This record gives sequence, C-alpha cells and structure tokens, in this order.
Amino acid sequence: MRLPLENKAAYIDLNKNKIVTQEISRELRKRFLGGRGLNIYFLYNLLEKNVDPISPENILVVGAGLLAGVPCLGSGRFSIMAKSPLTNALGDSNIGEHFAVKMRRNGIDHLIIKGRAVKPSIILIDDGKITIEDATDFWGLDVYETFNALEDKYGKDIESLVIGPAGEKLVRFASLRSRVKGTAARTGMGCVMGSKMIKAIVVRGGEPLTWENNKEMYKYCRELNDRIAKTKWGKALNKYGTPIMMIRTYPMGLLRFKNMKTNYMEGFETLHPDNMEKYEYGQSGCYGCIIRCRKRYRLNDGKYPHDGEGPDYGHIGAFGFTIANNNLEVVLQALYLTNKYGLDSMEVGSIIAWITELYENGLIDESTLDGLKPEWGNEEFLYEMINRITFRIGIGDILAEGISRASKKLGERTIYYAVQTKGQSWILSDDRAVPSFSLGMSVSTRGADHLRSRPALDLYGLPKELLRELYGGEISNDFRSYEGKHIMIHWHELEYAVVDSLGLCKFQTRFISVNAPTFEEWSKLIKLATGLDFTVDELFTIGERIYTLERMFNVREGFTRKNDYPPERMFREGTDAENVTVERGTKLDIEKYNELLTRYYERHGWDENGVPKKETLSKLGLKWEKELDWDRVLTK
Repeated sequence: MRLPLENKAAYIDLNKNKIVTQEISRELRKRFLGGRGLNIYFLYNLLEKNVDPISPENILVVGAGLLAGVPCLGSGRFSIMAKSPLTNALGDSNIGEHFAVKMRRNGIDHLIIKGRAVKPSIILIDDGKITIEDATDFWGLDVYETFNALEDKYGKDIESLVIGPAGEKLVRFASLRSRVKGTAARTGMGCVMGSKMIKAIVVRGGEPLTWENNKEMYKYCRELNDRIAKTKWGKALNKYGTPIMMIRTYPMGLLRFKNMKTNYMEGFETLHPDNMEKYEYGQSGCYGCIIRCRKRYRLNDGKYPHDGEGPDYGHIGAFGFTIANNNLEVVLQALYLTNKYGLDSMEVGSIIAWITELYENGLIDESTLDGLKPEWGNEEFLYEMINRITFRIGIGDILAEGISRASKKLGERTIYYAVQTKGQSWILSDDRAVPSFSLGMSVSTRGADHLRSRPALDLYGLPKELLRELYGGEISNDFRSYEGKHIMIHWHELEYAVVDSLGLCKFQTRFISVNAPTFEEWSKLIKLATGLDFTVDELFTIGERIYTLERMFNVREGFTRKNDYPPERMFREGTDAENVTVERGTKLDIEKYNELLTRYYERHGWDENGVPKKETLSKLGLKWEKELDWDRVLTK
C-alpha cells in the first residue's frame, strides 16, 4: 500500500538522458498543495525567461492533484504546464481520466521534463521505475492507433498520455490525450511534448493507495457523493452531460454564432442534448466520479463512423454554434477528427469561423485558401480544414501557428475579427452582456478561457444577501451589471486554483451550484486523506499564492495590463439577438471595464498594471528570484 503524501517528483533531462527523483517536502505541500499549484512552482523556478516554447529549454510539468485517487468529486484530474507555444504566456491544461491515479500508485506525483530526445521516445513509468524507450515505430500514428499500439507492447493494464500527428507537426494548439475522451486541449501542451520528441508517457504497475484515515475518509467521500448526486445540477449533468448548459444560455442570447456576427441560428434545436439519445449506448466518467457525465455514443453513418464519448458543451460550440452548423452528426465527426489528430477543438472551431468571416468580408480570397470556398456550416470544408491544419498543408500551415500569428500573415485588418485574448481563442460564449465573464476570460493567466474563474452563478439572479455571504462583498445580482463583479472573479480564481491543485472536478464545485462542496469540505477531506491540516483561510491564501505566481510568470514574459482586455469588437459591435434576455445592441462599456479591471487588480494586491506589489509578495512568501536551479537539482 502506498501513502500518496510520500510520493516524489521526477526530474527528466532528455538532453543528458538523466532521471532524478526527489521527495516533495511537506512544507512545499503546505505552500502549493499539488497539481497545478506545484506545477507553477516548478515551472516558474526552473524555466528561464524569454525561452522559445518549442525549444529544448522549455519545461513540461505533469502534476497529479494532492487528492487524486480519493473515491469522490471526480478526483482523477491532473494538470500539464509549460510555456505556451500558442500565447508565449503560461501554458496550462487540465485533464481527467485515470492516468494521474496510476502515476500516484507508482510513487510519482510530478514529472518535470526538459530537453529534447534524439529520436521519438516514450517515457515509461513501470512499478516506480522510470525509463526512456524508443518510439520510432509509433511516430506518425494517430491517437487511437497509438493507444492500441501501446497496449500491444505494454499490456492492457496501462494508462497513457499521448500526442497525435498535430503534436508531431508542432501545431501550436495541439493537445494531449488519455483514453477515449480525456483531452488536455488548451494552450498547446501537445506541441510542447512533440517538440521534445516524446510520443507518449506510459504508466503501468504500482501499488494500491492508502490514506491517513481510511475508514473516516471513505465514509466522508460517500457523504459527498450522495450530496452531489441529489442536487438538481448533479442529476441534470448525469442525464445530459455538460451540453445541459446550452438550454439556459441560448435563450438568454449568450452564445456566439458565425464567429461573432450573431446570437441566434435557425434550426438550433437540432443541437439540443436530447438529440444525442439515438446515438447513446452508455455512460462513463473519470476516476472517483459519481455523476458520470460522459455519454458513450455510436455513429454508424457519415464520412467517419466511429464510437466515442461526448460531446461536451465546448465541442458543440466549436463545431456547431461558432461555425453555424446545426447538424449534430457533423459535430460528432469533427470532434472525432480533432481527437484522432490531437487538436484543441475549441481553437480549431474558432479559427475556421474566423477565416469564414474574413472570406465573407472580402479580407481573404480563394487564392489565400488554396482554392477553397468557406461557407458557414459546410461539412466538407470543416473536415478539409481540420486535415490541413493537422498536417500543415497550404493555408493549414499558416493557421497551425494560431490566430495571432496567422493574422500577421493574412493582414492586420484580420485581427479585429479574431475573437481572442493573449493569442488564445474565446470559447463558444458571447460575453458582451456579461461583464463578469468578459473580465474573467480576459485576465485568465492562460489566455482567453473560462476555466480559470467563470462565475456561472452570476446568471442565476441569486439574492444579494446570498451573494454577500458567499463572496464577502456587495455584488449586483443582475448579470449585466458591473457592480462587484471583480469580487466574484477573484473568489473563483482562488477556488479554481485550489481545486486544480487538489485534482478534483470543477463541475462538482461552486463553479455551477451553490450546493456543491467548497473550501470547508476540502479542508476536512485533505485532513482525512493526508493528515495535513488547513483552515479555510489558509486554503484561500494558497489559492492566492498560486494565482499570483502564475501572474508573476506572465509579467516576467512581458505581459501587462494591455493583455487583459477582451477583443476590440466586443466594445464596438452590439449583440443582435431578439426575443432573448440580452437586449439587442448590448456591448461592453470601455470605461466601466477599465474601472472593473483596476478594482480587480486592487483585490489581488497588484498595481495598476497588474504587477504584484512588494507587500503582496511578502505576505504570500513569494519572490521574483528563482528558488531552484536545474543543474543543482540533477546533482542532488
């Protein structure tokens, strides 16, 4: 039996073919927990500034959460971090499945990888021993072929983290994948792994996990699982999966169609999650999950018949709303392709919507697009562009560089239509009417993204008294208001920093329901599982420490206040939906947004440019100087 708190960090130098494992001190756990928290500690302190993200000098960190493996709250999640090849800012992606638990059973919580292998390689963790193996025969395989080949070589009882052709071709938004559905998609971590010539990380063997107080911990996990399963949100998520959210957001006018030209689409109803029933044959979930939100489906017809899991809300957004396609089977086939090749589906959908609008506006023509003619919702164009981006063919080679770099090739006027911040595309939502969402997406430390802070509760119209009790400040309960929304964003940033460091699922937090577990429950669960004792206030401080260190990373890479704004068109163009909650013509107010941004910085203890103040760093025990040296680590 293995106590996870005794697990180690493994430092892997691919240039020197050297591997060193070291204990993770309890003091470090008390400062950063695990997962995302320890990842940013290692990355900030071991990476030199201004490193090219696809050079051997970039560092890739794979980290299991402190509670990964407890039987509740979707505890199979882990984080993957590096400098992003897409944004040049912090790169970070979170993924579920079972890989993290298998890694912990091998006595390893974190992999810190530097350098580049001389040939395609596999990092194998086998009963606690780490080796670098030849992967020449695997290079060129797609994701599913790789999964099968790895099982043929290492056995069925493995967990693996792999790249597809997009990672090998250094597409800057390439993903990492695990099992049928698990995807670390955002910020191009698959590109970083491909640049290091690592095709896969494989884990097998290991010992069962045991905990500080097994009996009471399992009892408490049952209580938490029962609580989650009985909530309206838990029941809805079990029935529909994450697409349940579109049932609320579409009638409110909060989705973007045709890139961001409109807020509605004829025939939208065909994308409703009820329509998945005819394809479904079961459900699955990540490790430790009572909800099991993932639908297993079988698509027998069309160009790419396959079995899969999903789709998620974001997938329907990428290949449905954003590109104005109302054919659910096309969504499933496009999702299959991006999963097969190892691509970030949301980035792909946004880029295809972007070039379609550019073509429609006469800013690019067929000669730029290799003779192709983009059309909204065109199935064949969608598939062709996914293939061209993956293999960097023609226009695909330009688009594979990401929306910011591509705009420099296609002309400065094209960037206005790019719905992005820090070089990463916005998700499926149209947030012009929701200042809290717009702020959270824009200040996210990993580029435009909702999973750093999104306060979904802002859409519920909750009583002000309840909001004051939850967030500790005066907040308007009108989602269209700017009043107090910086308080919500700050609170959820700390919540998500902690939950990502524990290895739990955000959909079982107050991301989406006031009845979900939060800091009080996590404090008790940490105590029962590990023996570490944290007050609620201490967990909040840890969240602040993690988020501030991520901000310091971006500041060190040259990011300032100017990088914390939504796309310009969200201030200039109004919404056009009718018969919805959002009024026609709604857009962001630049003066109110500026004030909101300043107050947000103040809430964190950062200056007017978003740079953490000296007194803030002192309070959090942080400093600009590095605490670690790579060469010294390898010689210890």
